[in-house]
Amino acid sequence: MNLKVLLVLLVLSFVTVFALAYVLLTRQGNSSQSPRCSSIPPGIHAWTHPGQSQLFADLSPEELTAVMSFLTKHLGPGLVDAAQARPSDNCVFSVELQLPAKAAALAHLDRGGPPPVREALAIIFFGGQPKPNVSELVVGPLPHPSYVRDVTVERHGGPLPYYRRPMMKAEFVQIWRHLKEVELPKAPTFLASILNYNGSTLAPLHSTASGFRAGDRATWIALYHNISGLGVFLHPVGLELLLDHGALDPAHWAVQQVFYLGHYYSDLAQLEWEFKAGRLEVIQVPLPTPNGASSLRPRVAPDPPLPPLQFSLQGPQYNLEGSSVISPLWTFTFGHGVFSGLRIFDIRFKGERVAYEVSVQECLTVYGADSPKTMTIRYLDSSYGLGQNSRALVRGVDCPYQATMVDIHVLMGTGSVRLLPGAVCVFEEAQGLPLRRHHNGIGGHFYGGLASSSLVVRSVSSVGNYDYIWDFVLYPNGALEARVHATGYINTAFLSGGADSLLFGNRVGERVLGAVHTHAFHFKLDLDVADRVSLCSPDYLGALYVDQSGPDFAVIDCPCLLSAGIQGLKNWVVAEDAVFKPVAAPWNPGLQLQRPQLTRQVLSREDLAAFPWGSPLPRYLYLATNQTNAWGHQRGYRIQIHSPPGVHVPLESDMERALSWGRYQLVVTQRKETEPHSSSIYYQNDMRTPTIVFADFINNETLLGEDLVAWVTASFLHIPHAEDIPNTVTVGNRVGFLLRPYNFFNEDPSIFSPGSVYFERNQDAGVCSINPVACTQQLASCVPNLPSFSYEGL
Repeated sequence: MNLKVLLVLLVLSFVTVFALAYVLLTRQGNSSQSPRCSSIPPGIHAWTHPGQSQLFADLSPEELTAVMSFLTKHLGPGLVDAAQARPSDNCVFSVELQLPAKAAALAHLDRGGPPPVREALAIIFFGGQPKPNVSELVVGPLPHPSYVRDVTVERHGGPLPYYRRPMMKAEFVQIWRHLKEVELPKAPTFLASILNYNGSTLAPLHSTASGFRAGDRATWIALYHNISGLGVFLHPVGLELLLDHGALDPAHWAVQQVFYLGHYYSDLAQLEWEFKAGRLEVIQVPLPTPNGASSLRPRVAPDPPLPPLQFSLQGPQYNLEGSSVISPLWTFTFGHGVFSGLRIFDIRFKGERVAYEVSVQECLTVYGADSPKTMTIRYLDSSYGLGQNSRALVRGVDCPYQATMVDIHVLMGTGSVRLLPGAVCVFEEAQGLPLRRHHNGIGGHFYGGLASSSLVVRSVSSVGNYDYIWDFVLYPNGALEARVHATGYINTAFLSGGADSLLFGNRVGERVLGAVHTHAFHFKLDLDVADRVSLCSPDYLGALYVDQSGPDFAVIDCPCLLSAGIQGLKNWVVAEDAVFKPVAAPWNPGLQLQRPQLTRQVLSREDLAAFPWGSPLPRYLYLATNQTNAWGHQRGYRIQIHSPPGVHVPLESDMERALSWGRYQLVVTQRKETEPHSSSIYYQNDMRTPTIVFADFINNETLLGEDLVAWVTASFLHIPHAEDIPNTVTVGNRVGFLLRPYNFFNEDPSIFSPGSVYFERNQDAGVCSINPVACTQQLASCVPNLPSFSYEGL
């Protein structure tokens, strides 16, 4: 045999033996490892709508780019990128989806009509015109725009003055540049010796820029120590400046007043002069240490135990198709407005619409303190962008590790599309308690129960110091919850030592006051309860009556209901409560009982369905339809608010009308396309002359058999305390509301959930065929398919 052939055969034999040995060893080594869990995705259900996701989906990067390209050509060469724009420039401030009219959307979704034209809403700052103004333009059709329509007067009742424009990041940058280059050099000795300023150790925090009269653009700005890795919000130095930045040319901006330790000065030059002359009372403020109280660096050993991991043994029981979430029970589409943030549309339970829209409208904080910057704070966070200030969520902390992370694209404050990676997450949440259960020991021995779980869509808005966690939660019993948790850093003021300062909060640091403030969150609930026409029950309707204490309450009668038409758009507001009435015992007339009985009242007009803070809210308030369940009761959905009593700006305040939605814990009005929002991004810089006032929505129109919208305010008072350092925790800082089915079904629909548990005394609860929970140990022997951790948000 040829020597070369022999050598080749020997080499091949060696490779073959090595490969076989490797395979055997690998198999042997892996035999002790658990197999990967199988994933069983849910099926697609017949009630989903083709194109539903596209109808309410946020604009894609391609659509945003197409709109910008069209506007650049349409508006001419004078357009400047908003990221570099000066107040005297023309720029595109924002572009987002123009929501379709509801009638057109329903014609497409429910009756097979053509989809509404897809359009964008662009906000343009025209600072380079003889009469500067803000304009709102509708651009369409997408994805290839060919027209633009000015809707400013239509939407706001007139032109928008330029001073009302929201603050852009570019303007904040220009303000700080002006302070560093023009104002701070006027007091170099004071800043260096008292505040340890070296050119980079201070940062500005702003009050609201509304000024003190309509037309003003003046802002109190407080200075805080700024050390990398620390929460700047906890390090006030006591120096505050009132800057007038209303001029279109920043060269004409000027500090109007200076505040330091309870005293006011004309400018920093006067403060410097007083300091050098030894006539200024001062407090030395050292720089914070890198690992001080405001640091979020871990305070434990570098290898702490990991928190408990929640995961699905058989994969998620929902599908994500574009912006549509589809589960065995629920379908809905989510959106992410650059200003209003998270919102959901066309929400259906087992194919039947419960609500057309549930959305965040506004987020308000009002502060008190003895410093001008803090006492003038009236933050309307939609103006800064609840959506565009959403940040990438951290897997395993902000959302369960197995959550589906969804990227968001926005165009605001810059001429190009910005990616917010993983800014929304969708997941199933195990509640850790039973949704329902009973252990029976009377007349038979059995146990029945169902673990509580839910489907959640979440985003987090990091607006300045606060982080707001927004959740829409959908349960297997047909309930829908909206909740918001507040966390992040508190806003603080410098504590100079006066006893009066403690009237505005608690001391939380050496010279730091945690300033008292209120939080108020406003939601829109466009409920379309049921969507089929059926006959009403005269027997049930006859049981409704008018309480003698409320003669203005109307009673629904059957002819009124029978003429209702399409049911989902025809609802009624019903209030129920209980009162104790004395009654003689039928078996013994001499014995008197105090018996609770129901009162049912139909709120016939908007004024009767507006409940200000401090007024009693009916314990049961629901939107009913003329359709009845199997037992003759009107099908409905109850609104249940979980919020402590609110604290609203007094009615005599000249800013209150712009915030008038905050007067009410709950309002129900007729739905109108001309009343899409309860607040406006333009009110932040002009609260004194609002053009559209929410309180004016309530004009005593009928609520009988109309398309109705409920507006809910959830709020709480926050008096900061030592445990808010370094961060405010979410525990106890949660408010929101529930939409709960009320006679909407014939029984609890969760009884059909596949995870239900039932066994009797003579059955072996450890057998999988009897109790599916008993199979958990076998299923849990697999290893979950966990995605790799990554983060692109910094």
